[in-house]
Amino acid sequence: MFEAFRDFLRNIGAGPAESRKDPEDDLRVATAALLFHIVRADGVVTDDERTRLHDVLREEFALAPDEVDRIVAAGDEADTEAVDLYNFTSVLKNRLGEAERIRFVELLWEVTYADGSVHELEDNLIWRVSDLLGVSTRDRMLMKREAATRSGVGD
Repeated sequence: MFEAFRDFLRNIGAGPAESRKDPEDDLRVATAALLFHIVRADGVVTDDERTRLHDVLREEFALAPDEVDRIVAAGDEADTEAVDLYNFTSVLKNRLGEAERIRFVELLWEVTYADGSVHELEDNLIWRVSDLLGVSTRDRMLMKREAATRSGVGD
């Protein structure tokens, strides 16, 4: 089952007759899936959260609008089919350095704060993702504070 899921991630976005176009798709799709997971954590998906999710992917990966849409759709599908966070976090942990993983946690907070608040389920999910990524509690909380300050929401 794990291998089937890994193959799914490898081939996401490729048509039936084409092979995977971009080796960065694993990282992009894993990122999008985790962002979708955080957006859905509190049971309410707002337009502000969706917009911020799209913006994060576009900005962080320098994607054109059609590529953002493709990665968002693939991440949405991957998150919907996933049974845990490990498959996604392992892709990020293997592909990103420590500073990049800390930056990813900051992005999770930014998407979370897009609707103006942090639900306890979102907070808990970011704690779990951070732990799986090897990001320290100190760094996770620093990124939370920075994202809160930028969003204009007090902590």
